[in-house]
Amino acid sequence: MLDIRNLTVKKAKELLDKKEIEPKDLVDASYARIGAVDDKIEAFNTVLSIEEINTQLNKISDGALYGIPYSLKDNICTKDILTTCSSKILYNYKPPFDATVEIKLKNAGGIMMGKTNMDEFAMGSSNENSAFKNTKNPWDLSRVPGGSSGGPAASVASGEVLFALGSDTGGSIREPAALCGIVGLKPTYGLVSRYGLIAFGSSLDQIGPLTKTVEDSAIVLGEITGHDQRDSTSATAEKIDYTKCLSGDIKGKKIAMPRQFFAKDLNAEIKESIMAAIRKLESMGAIVEEVDVSFVDYVVSTYYIISSAEAASNLARFDGVRYGLRANDTNGLVDMYIKTRSEGFGKEVKRRIMLGNYVLSSGYYDAYYLKALKARTVIKNEFEQIFKNYDVIVSPTYISTAFEFGAKSASPMEMYLSDIYTVPVNIAGLPAISIPCGLDKQGLPIGMQLIGKPFGETDILNIAHAYEIESGNGNVMPFVEGVDR
Repeated sequence: MLDIRNLTVKKAKELLDKKEIEPKDLVDASYARIGAVDDKIEAFNTVLSIEEINTQLNKISDGALYGIPYSLKDNICTKDILTTCSSKILYNYKPPFDATVEIKLKNAGGIMMGKTNMDEFAMGSSNENSAFKNTKNPWDLSRVPGGSSGGPAASVASGEVLFALGSDTGGSIREPAALCGIVGLKPTYGLVSRYGLIAFGSSLDQIGPLTKTVEDSAIVLGEITGHDQRDSTSATAEKIDYTKCLSGDIKGKKIAMPRQFFAKDLNAEIKESIMAAIRKLESMGAIVEEVDVSFVDYVVSTYYIISSAEAASNLARFDGVRYGLRANDTNGLVDMYIKTRSEGFGKEVKRRIMLGNYVLSSGYYDAYYLKALKARTVIKNEFEQIFKNYDVIVSPTYISTAFEFGAKSASPMEMYLSDIYTVPVNIAGLPAISIPCGLDKQGLPIGMQLIGKPFGETDILNIAHAYEIESGNGNVMPFVEGVDR
């Protein structure tokens, strides 16, 4: 049988074009790989049956993703297929429609293999907040894959599928990409339709690809972008073939390096690895200069006030009336609301709903939420000033490599602070990509983040691709314990 582990989207397309393989060969290999390793990785909440997959095979069109197997994060709606957000409150929810991105992937010929695990309602940085299971990091099964898109990232890193779609509200694509040693792209806010994405923070959420290489990321991104009338925040930007921007030439590109992102509390091995990557970029002709940013001290609190306020509003719809869980033995409507939400939501979701309602309440709205909105404007303006002189910004993706399960569970604040490098991007609505830039002494992946101007995906993809080719860090896949060793 075809070995799918080290195949990329591009390589698979080449084999299909040459008629050396058929779509069924890819799908069979993906299905077999899921069967072999997912009891250890636990990336999937739902794996489609052979019958459901064959139905897709019989309907696929000859598009850019013809026959390519992929997975979807379990907060992206799929018609008549469970979409749970990894929450008890949606344990039985089957949407009556497909998200726009799923429609686009189908039209491009892709084959969806299943829905992948996540932090409940995308709230978390480690994938330990799922109501169903703990997805494991393929590099070390005792460690977290990162969150909230840990399931999609692990499904790609373990070779179960060739790409996945996740969602990114404050780093939830880029952080698991860094911890799992793959590529994760958060597009500009509005570039990819959010229609059919179950909302966490509506002004922050964005769907994006998780892939093995930067070129694969460019291929997938090109298929999921485009204006959508069903999403009022969807941009009218012209559709682009992002693979054409991968010239490999970065001579003269100006890269800003914020001093505050490389402070003394950054893990030494991560700093060393990223500094080596920066020297590599300079040797390729890029100009890297240090800059100062003033928002470091308040960006995390700004993010958690805004995102929690939006979450409290968005999650009010889950009440046991129309779909999902409904508590038993209730005494009237209000009691049903209370018991359903108490039983259906996990600790982290309840924590953020409570915080969101607090900052939106009378007497605290001006003191917290309104100030956070003003801080958001300051952060956006500071990015605008930097981009007047630079093409991209470079930073770490995450404060550490993959940590062991339970290492940070007792301290929610420590977990929140670990998002410091990624949340500014969502606050400002910018594009950013995380790419592998080496391994630590334990053999765990390190991620480097490149941040672009609004709709500047072409720049970050080109620089990331050039670095990936020059460094040889692309498509280095882990071994899954008990299967590949």
